[in-house]
Amino acid sequence: MTIQIGDTIPEATLNLLRDGVQAITTSEIFKGKRVVLFSVPGAFTPTCSAKHLPGYIEHFEEFQRRGIEVACIAVNDAFVMGAWGKSQSAPEGLLMLADGNGAFTQALGLEMDATAFGMGIRGKRYALYADDGVVKALHVEAPGEFKVSSAEAVLAAL
Repeated sequence: MTIQIGDTIPEATLNLLRDGVQAITTSEIFKGKRVVLFSVPGAFTPTCSAKHLPGYIEHFEEFQRRGIEVACIAVNDAFVMGAWGKSQSAPEGLLMLADGNGAFTQALGLEMDATAFGMGIRGKRYALYADDGVVKALHVEAPGEFKVSSAEAVLAAL
């Protein structure tokens, strides 16, 4: 079942690259914080690299001014997410989260089957806004679209 507005973010352990691979729990990410988490089907893929991540980088300071932390997640490993963030000049505070096996993505019910494209099971393109771990807004893209989960769309909806 797909996570809904009003639901609590499930407990999971993700990874990020900081002086090596570091585990981080969803409690550490969301507890007592306002967070926008956006998901991309894959690091270094066309729309993700040309539009999705760059939009959040461009508007990162606006999210911070509003007291909102920003995290990007993909079903990729921490090394790929770290390299992608570096190649895109992601600011230090923008968390580049790896859900390597897709367990968190599946717990949210936001996985998609991209095996036809040689990518296996991936996360759908979405953005969610959570306050203290409770989902307050959820913007899931239709297949092949990039509209409702952009940084601009999320800022306008907040």
